[in-house]
Amino acid sequence: MKNLLIIAYYFPPSGGPGVQRVLKFVKYLREFQVRPVVLTVANGDFPARDESLLHEIPTDVKVYRTFIPEPYTLYRKFTGKPEGTPVDVNTIPKPGEKASLTEQVSEFVRSNFFIPDARIGWHPYAVKKGLEIIESEKIDCIYSSSPPYTCSVIARTLKKKTGLPWIAGFRDPWSGFLSTPVRHGLAKKIDLSLEHDVFQDCDRMEVAWQGIIKNFAAKYPDVNTEKCLHIENGFDEEDIPNLPPPKNQKFTVCYTGSMYGKRSPKQFLDAVKTLVTQGKVDVQKIKLKFIGRFGASILPFFEDETLQSAIEVKSYMPHSESVLELLRSDALLLVVDDAAGSEEIVPGKVFEYIGTSRPTITLALDGAISRLIRETNAGQVANFNKQPEIEAIFLDYYQRFLEQQPLWQGNPNLIKKYTRRESSRKLAELVHLLSE
Repeated sequence: MKNLLIIAYYFPPSGGPGVQRVLKFVKYLREFQVRPVVLTVANGDFPARDESLLHEIPTDVKVYRTFIPEPYTLYRKFTGKPEGTPVDVNTIPKPGEKASLTEQVSEFVRSNFFIPDARIGWHPYAVKKGLEIIESEKIDCIYSSSPPYTCSVIARTLKKKTGLPWIAGFRDPWSGFLSTPVRHGLAKKIDLSLEHDVFQDCDRMEVAWQGIIKNFAAKYPDVNTEKCLHIENGFDEEDIPNLPPPKNQKFTVCYTGSMYGKRSPKQFLDAVKTLVTQGKVDVQKIKLKFIGRFGASILPFFEDETLQSAIEVKSYMPHSESVLELLRSDALLLVVDDAAGSEEIVPGKVFEYIGTSRPTITLALDGAISRLIRETNAGQVANFNKQPEIEAIFLDYYQRFLEQQPLWQGNPNLIKKYTRRESSRKLAELVHLLSE
């Protein structure tokens, strides 16, 4: 049994998609002779909280929590946002939207003083506790989960102080990504230097989707990409009850997750509205469910006069409840960010969608997600810039629903390889390889 120190900011009671990857590693690694020990924060300012996820942490897994100085309390006061306002969905503007003066000042501070991110204040507390854990728990290997990229900087410091092998895990790329700040001058040089040193010094780099490797290789050709390993997110079979297809009175399409910035329901709703206006779809026979966290710029889309009676919006709910909402639906909506490079993004949610055995209406550019959906035959894909394609897919499922034809045609043999247990096995193999 190898002892693995996992450094992660997003860990229960944090909710949202960022927590799932590490939580499932912690759940399954012991089946492959790896004992996880977690170092996380005691007072994290999470965009979403899900207390129910605390019950998924195996009782014999040790979790160490330390203080972190969180700057977002000051940010909310400065910008006049209510206490507890999610920072991500309400700070990233939609395309063409100009931020307020206070938000511009806040972004300047974030870009120039919080490097690599606003969690850098955790570094001294995490390093101190990490050294204690390494000694007391007889740690054999270190694993960091980013973002936030501060976790990688902490792990790099611990590696330098102890000489232990280190796997740098990434759910998203670092500099230049959709949600990372635009930096200039000295701040940009410092950030790029930290990024390069992390890539250079880690023993292996583990990524959630292939595009992260391409991004990394393009920025740093001097670093050997052979140290990179792609481990898909997958879905947890134990999270998905074996329920039969629902018998809804209305054709029900469900979206779960967050929407803000360049991730918008507009193209999908425009397509459905057109079908209703043309008389091809009866608005009284459809239900469009949106569950999660939505930025202020997104909410007006749900108030369209033509579709409002069919739209149901619910706030973020515990993960187990959101899975049940998926299972109670006839089809699922997946929307990828309308931005350059989004064709390489594969969010963890897509695997959970596939695992529910409900067809997915995917709005994306031709790329990694479209290949996955077509490989598993888990749904249909439309270019989010081509409304006729979206209309055709919606109308196809709608008509099949009315005719009581089966909607799901996924390939179970191909789908079953994308599980959290399988992803954990791959990480465990890497831990054993580095710890021998």
